[in-house]
Amino acid sequence: MDEREIDTNDNRIANAEAEANEPGNASEVELKAEESLQEEVLEAAVESVETLSEEMAAAVAEAEEDVEAVESAEAAEDTVSEPVAEAEVDFMAEKSLQEEVPAAEETAVESVETLPDEPAAADTDIEEEAEEDVETVESVEAAEDAEDSEKAWYVIHTYSGYENKVKKNLEHRIESMNMQDHIYRVVVPTEDEIEIRDGQRRTVERRIFPGYVLVQMTLNDESWYVVRNTPGVTGFVSSGTRPVPLRKEEIEKIIKRMEAEEPTIKVSFHRGERVQITSGPFAEFMGTVDSINMSKGKATVLVSFFGRETPVEVELTQVSRL
Repeated sequence: MDEREIDTNDNRIANAEAEANEPGNASEVELKAEESLQEEVLEAAVESVETLSEEMAAAVAEAEEDVEAVESAEAAEDTVSEPVAEAEVDFMAEKSLQEEVPAAEETAVESVETLPDEPAAADTDIEEEAEEDVETVESVEAAEDAEDSEKAWYVIHTYSGYENKVKKNLEHRIESMNMQDHIYRVVVPTEDEIEIRDGQRRTVERRIFPGYVLVQMTLNDESWYVVRNTPGVTGFVSSGTRPVPLRKEEIEKIIKRMEAEEPTIKVSFHRGERVQITSGPFAEFMGTVDSINMSKGKATVLVSFFGRETPVEVELTQVSRL
């Protein structure tokens, strides 16, 4: 409540008192004046409360705005502080790196200074390892050479026609007597052969050395006993009492012959023999065999034409003996 309102109220009170001093109206005037005064005071109080409430609401609104402004300022400060903190971390890392570089350079220099001795030591180790490897290889090769020098092919006698049976018996003895480390292979040398007889051609398996079997073995008393006492074996091919091994070139020739892809051709006639041509353009002609070419499977026959002998080349299958 301000000074103007107070003055107005004072005036009203004075007027009321003057009216109250008038005769007959004193008590009534006083009552009205008092009621009026109470109403005015109440209205003034209500207006003061309303004014105060508005002022308080405005103050609260301003306070809220201030709070929001402070929060915004703090958020902005946090946003700004993050890059600053990162920049400080980067700066510290860079500073640490700058401190580590000289130490690394010193270590590198020391390493370089010690390099001349290290390669020499490494070379020495490598040379020693290489020498050990060479010695090992040489030892293995020497052992293999010694084993190969002892391992050889020998020839045993058998009864003719019993070669395959002897092979089977010997292989069974090798297994039952645990001689695999001394007796390695048993071979009956055979080859495929084309046999031509009476103009007919057929392929048969023929034994290259009838009555003989080849055995690859390391010769000692045990291996000799196992082979020699195999049923069907009559003995070793030997010089005196000691078995004689085949030479390397001899066994290679035999193996090569056994592994040949093309079978050999066997004919029942030979050069200079009288034969008859059984088929082809010169069928029924007779003549004399002039030559035989096994690789080509052909023969040259001298046939008589008008009293003169003329060479004619025919297939081996087209010739038969008279």
